[in-house]
Amino acid sequence: MRAVVYDRYGPPDVLRIENLPRPSPAARQVLVKVAATSVNLSDWETLRGSPLYSRIGGLRSPARRTLGSDIAGWVDAVGPAVTRFRPGDEVYGDNLMLKGGFAEYAIAPESVLARRPAALAFAEASTIPQAGAIAWQGTDGVAAGQRVLINGAGGGSGSFAIQLAKRLGAQVTGVDNAGKLDFIRSAGADKVIDYRSEDFTRSGPYDLILDLVAHRSVFAYRRALAPGGRYRCVGGSVPTLLRVLTIGSLAGRLTRRRLGMLAVKEGPAHFEPVAGLCAAGDLGIHIDRTFTLDEVPEALAQVGEGRALGKVIVSVS
Repeated sequence: MRAVVYDRYGPPDVLRIENLPRPSPAARQVLVKVAATSVNLSDWETLRGSPLYSRIGGLRSPARRTLGSDIAGWVDAVGPAVTRFRPGDEVYGDNLMLKGGFAEYAIAPESVLARRPAALAFAEASTIPQAGAIAWQGTDGVAAGQRVLINGAGGGSGSFAIQLAKRLGAQVTGVDNAGKLDFIRSAGADKVIDYRSEDFTRSGPYDLILDLVAHRSVFAYRRALAPGGRYRCVGGSVPTLLRVLTIGSLAGRLTRRRLGMLAVKEGPAHFEPVAGLCAAGDLGIHIDRTFTLDEVPEALAQVGEGRALGKVIVSVS
């Protein structure tokens, strides 16, 4: 099978195509013939080996040679003790632990997969598992009339989060670079901010800040929160995340604000609600560009360099 592989951390040019043996599923695993894989920022981080947490399991060299976790395709074979799927079933899911989606076939645990909704194409289904789970959990608890800010709103998780927060009746502000502001408005944001020209932590105050690219001071985030407000970050620099976990927790409690990391739960139970809304037409899926397997380096750069509007797809089969 054809697969995109790499053996050292670095820029996209460390990637190459190789012909590898088709893998065989072990107990409770499924072999998926990949139709489409969406690109996540986590793929870019694991390619580069930065931030440091992206090297978990492989400090000096990558633990997995093939990236790509958000897969959609057909079950080709099942391992022993698999009960939920059989060959020919159409599935999708976030294969974050094993990855392997930038290849013609990928091994995935049975537990991470769900049946593809008939109303969604394979490419559309592949956009949802990771980004949808982050957006669903990140906007949990939002109430009508609340002020919500999403930093990194122009990507996959951000565009889903805007729509979910609006469905709950919130007033939404989206933050990203200037090239994404029109797209953020089209996703439903009431207000947009170009982070390069305006400090969003001096706007607000906000009842919820969902930060997908945390790089600011804990005290700046606290300043932007209303009393009783919540700040939740998902990704960002290691120093910022450590400060949020330590100083942020204490500083928030002292001022009736809650600052912390969003511990994203994985699996179908956490992304299927978003897929259901997409299948019903209640949430929109925006696919910016579709690349081939040979173009995976360009696809990763599109996301990692902050140029993607919504989701980027690699079409495999």
